[in-house]
Amino acid sequence: MAAAERGNEIGAVVSRGGRPDLAFEVLDHVTAPTLLIVGGYDEQVIEMNKTALAALRCEKRLEIIPGATHLFEEPGTLDRVVELTTDWFSRHLGAGEK
Repeated sequence: MAAAERGNEIGAVVSRGGRPDLAFEVLDHVTAPTLLIVGGYDEQVIEMNKTALAALRCEKRLEIIPGATHLFEEPGTLDRVVELTTDWFSRHLGAGEK
């Protein structure tokens, strides 16, 4: 909801195992590039995020982490979340540019 309300103040969004259904009515107002990350075993949240992905009108991507449950407690799954998040923010926020 904050990304929808604050518009151009938000440079990028990453949601890990989020509940986009709670903000569904404003997702079409999000302008910041948005990455949705969900665990492969979190079937209900996967479906919510697929619906959210369709509603977003910005640059967007859904990443499903194989073998991960909702809390990403399985070995290596949280590391993958960190990699995806770092790459997304670096790309969209210009981190590391000189």
